[in-house]
Amino acid sequence: MPAEQERIVIVGDGHAGVQLADSLRTEGWVGAITLVGEDPDHPYQKPPLSKELSGGGRLEPLPLRGPEFFAEQRIDHLRRCRVTEIDRAARTVRLDGDEHRSTGLRYDRLILATGAENRALEVPGCRIDGVVQLRTLADAAAIHARLAAARSVVVIGAGFIGLEFAAAARSLGIEVTVLGRGPRVLRRSVTPPVEQYLRELHRGLGTRLVDHEEIARFEPRTEGRGASVVTLAGRRYDADLVLVAVGVEPRSELAAAAGLEVAGGIVVDAELRTADPRIFAIGDCAAFPVEGGARRTRVESVQNATGQARYLARALVDPSRWEGPPTSASASTVPAPIVPTPAVAAYTEVPWFWSQQGGAKLQIAGLVAPAGETVVRGDPSTGRFSVFSFTDAGLQAVESVNRPADHLAARRILAGGLRLTAADAADESFDLKGFSLAR
Repeated sequence: MPAEQERIVIVGDGHAGVQLADSLRTEGWVGAITLVGEDPDHPYQKPPLSKELSGGGRLEPLPLRGPEFFAEQRIDHLRRCRVTEIDRAARTVRLDGDEHRSTGLRYDRLILATGAENRALEVPGCRIDGVVQLRTLADAAAIHARLAAARSVVVIGAGFIGLEFAAAARSLGIEVTVLGRGPRVLRRSVTPPVEQYLRELHRGLGTRLVDHEEIARFEPRTEGRGASVVTLAGRRYDADLVLVAVGVEPRSELAAAAGLEVAGGIVVDAELRTADPRIFAIGDCAAFPVEGGARRTRVESVQNATGQARYLARALVDPSRWEGPPTSASASTVPAPIVPTPAVAAYTEVPWFWSQQGGAKLQIAGLVAPAGETVVRGDPSTGRFSVFSFTDAGLQAVESVNRPADHLAARRILAGGLRLTAADAADESFDLKGFSLAR
């Protein structure tokens, strides 16, 4: 089929989906592009929803692209529209809320950029007024309005969203209590030195941190708006607003229903392909191989979403990259798994993240190892330091608090596979920038 007659369908118009559509045109894709999104709003940047709630006035996050972008780039953007089914044999997707509902929309390549959704906390009272979650612009706008009249907030969950929200609420003078299930805040995401620093930071802001609390139920308050949180231990926490922030789950149900492998996300190979060579997954929903394929991971960050989108756009525009078994599908069969081709460069971009909590900007390069040696560079008591995580395989990740130069050097070191030693990392006189640039 001539390239101009081929169609790429992208399911999801968040950071990954919009970046992919943009990069496809930038890389020279001349065929049709259809971008399907459920949100009624124009695609917007999501990180500010939790990081900037303390700002005054109306909450207006920046758009991912300008209002004329999709028309100018000949991208068919379907909003308020949900993909309900993938027919792999016919290479079509069925849509709810669009003229293609009955006939299906044909694709030559299908990219799942479905993202993630908030993990539910299914306990009695979880849907009463005053118990909220934060995921969309509508959620943020409702919370922003409530904060104007709130005097007390309880946050369920001591992850990034919960702590960023807690810091924003404290900056407004609101009393904040954070309830965590485990013994640490951010226990799956950061090393103990960073956890300890952030714990002390939030306590210094006046936030009450309570560990080892399991939620039993929510109850309406007897006086005023809000809710009461009752724990399994029998303790009660009253608040004008309760934010549930207990993590997210990948949106992989569409892939699972189509017979694609799902394990902690939509399983893809090192080139972001599913077992069906015409279907790919990127962003928060994709479980991709790391450590040379030894394990899979799923990274929830804007940087990972946009990095994978740019990588995939380059690959899709260059047909010579796709070798191996035929990619056609008949009405009676589905494609066999494709065998990775050595000629195709795998996706290996170093993941990085950032979080703003009070006066601390935390930047993380790489994936923090669950166990291994940690080396602290700088003095945490000054609020400016970095923690280097090592395993037997070498440097795995660097967490930097208010040290952006360390973060940039760490990204270059990890991307280049440079053999930084623990002794060098701990030595303040060792030139990290020079090391990262000179090798």
